[in-house]
Amino acid sequence: MNAKLQTPLLDKVRVPSDLRKLAERDLPQLACELRAELIDAVSQTGGHLGAGLGVVELTLALHYVFDTPDDRIIWDVGHQAYPHKILTGRRDRIRTLRQEGGLSGFTRRAESEYDPFGAAHSSTSISAGLGMAVARDLAGGRNNVIAVIGDGALSAGMAYEALNNAGSLGARLIVILNDNDMSIAPPTGAMSAYLARLASGRTYLGLRDIGKKLTSTLGRRADRAITRAVEHARGYVTGGTLFEEMGFFHIGPIDGHNLEHLVPVLKNVRDNGRGPVLIHVVTQKGKGYAPAEAAADKYHGVNKFDVITGAQAKAPANAPSYTTVFAESLIREAQEDERIVAVTAAMPSGTGLDLFGKAFPTRTFDVGIAEQHAVTFAAGLATEGYKPFATIYSTFLQRAYDQVVHDVAIQKLPVRFPIDRAGFVGADGATHCGAFDIGYLASLPGFVVMAAGDEAELRHMVRTAAEYDEGPISFRYPRGNGVGVNLPERGSVLEIGKGRVVRQGTRVALLSFGTRLHDCLLAAEELGAAGLSATVADARFAKPLDHDLVRRLAREHEVLVTVEEGAVGGFASQVLHFLAHEGLLENGLKVRPLVLPDEFSDHAKPEKMYVDAGLDSAGIVRTVFAALGRSVQAQRA
Repeated sequence: MNAKLQTPLLDKVRVPSDLRKLAERDLPQLACELRAELIDAVSQTGGHLGAGLGVVELTLALHYVFDTPDDRIIWDVGHQAYPHKILTGRRDRIRTLRQEGGLSGFTRRAESEYDPFGAAHSSTSISAGLGMAVARDLAGGRNNVIAVIGDGALSAGMAYEALNNAGSLGARLIVILNDNDMSIAPPTGAMSAYLARLASGRTYLGLRDIGKKLTSTLGRRADRAITRAVEHARGYVTGGTLFEEMGFFHIGPIDGHNLEHLVPVLKNVRDNGRGPVLIHVVTQKGKGYAPAEAAADKYHGVNKFDVITGAQAKAPANAPSYTTVFAESLIREAQEDERIVAVTAAMPSGTGLDLFGKAFPTRTFDVGIAEQHAVTFAAGLATEGYKPFATIYSTFLQRAYDQVVHDVAIQKLPVRFPIDRAGFVGADGATHCGAFDIGYLASLPGFVVMAAGDEAELRHMVRTAAEYDEGPISFRYPRGNGVGVNLPERGSVLEIGKGRVVRQGTRVALLSFGTRLHDCLLAAEELGAAGLSATVADARFAKPLDHDLVRRLAREHEVLVTVEEGAVGGFASQVLHFLAHEGLLENGLKVRPLVLPDEFSDHAKPEKMYVDAGLDSAGIVRTVFAALGRSVQAQRA
């Protein structure tokens, strides 16, 4: 029957306890309503649509069977949790998703008691869930812990570390593998569902335990041989051998969109109280919305869109994005040098390496959600004379910091690090903000750390990195479009450790590191109108720092303002360290560092975030006037 002709159910469900009052036969209708609500909401806000569409039935089944929030559900990663948010008291705010002051695009502990763990980077759920399960056991609790992990997240080594630890501990933990891309083992319809129900039921588990007791009388070796033979045989039917070997009882694969299959299996697992258990659920990303099902990325991340046609709103076309400029520049360099190769950690389109991959498919490597491996893999390529560009978002490179230090920097290997999403990223919030890479890379001996002032500078830095073989080198650039400068056909090789003066003045020096350069130039115009002649310099390098340039700016100006899109401890720290040792802070120089706020910044539009941080032209002007003991208002009056 058409769900639209029936009494709406979603209005009756504010929290999961309301859901559990419904009859099981009502769940398919509720799934239709929940999917329609999700599509409508994301069409207005943009966000991650495909993953949420794929887990509508799974979300309903979990909250229907388990006693949330006492039972903990951890979503890995959090962008598949939009249906979960709608069902857990946040439906009235779902159209504020990823907007300033609104709901986070990921699970967030501060947002709801139904979000027991914040997850925006992948592959953390099993580790966190195991910690919760062990804490429960230490406290004598009986609640369930369920980790829902996507098959893509299983490409990260951390997930296997957690599986191994959980299996060795024998902890009562439920792991649901949401297989929504390349199915590990396809479900076989009714027979597969029957086997899953049978394997998760009390009768099978009871017979399994009796059999183990009987075989144990034959001696440990015979018991182990028989047990392994039985489990291997079952693995041929269910695909469970890998997880069984790690100590998990494996169930599935089962159809993740069939509630008649899902609910009984989840009830069996809940009631049997065994663990650790892994349930293999096969779902379809983008399920139930034709444009998403037809899209190559299943509408993983979308702008606002028209629900009827699926057409997404497009940003005004002006200057090219920094990501596109990087990709095109790298392709240009690779045409000249066959040793250039590109590495991405499951973000080919986000980093622009999908374009590079089309041009050079055999020289492009997507290693999956495995940043640690990506960096050491690139290090291995570098040892053999290749020129790897390990292209990773700033926030994701944090996950591979030990490898950057140990496998690259200490060995002085010439791995190139293009760092996308530097600075504020807007709707993805604190977990994706590129705040820390300047500090954590500039602290490493022998590391060259660059930042592009505009898209032309980015093109130069790609060329510079391609030509640099003395050790590791990085260059950062933000999300979004450039400022519309003219682009050279090919970049030039920059002199390592040398900045440039963009505008000459006499009293105030604005030293920019990164794409705040444009705002520094605007600020210089306003300062000039107020009678304050301003120099604007583009540092280009945080390390090695251009000592001659900094020394000159300090000696020839009354005020020196450093401006960067990074956290405390980054570029400004390098400048202040040099000034202090040179004794240049002792002659009345007024130094003011402008950095990102010393906090984990929430989601909002990036341009608004830079205004609030005082990193726009007006904020730079205010800083100069404050350093001189003057007010902007008085000057304008």
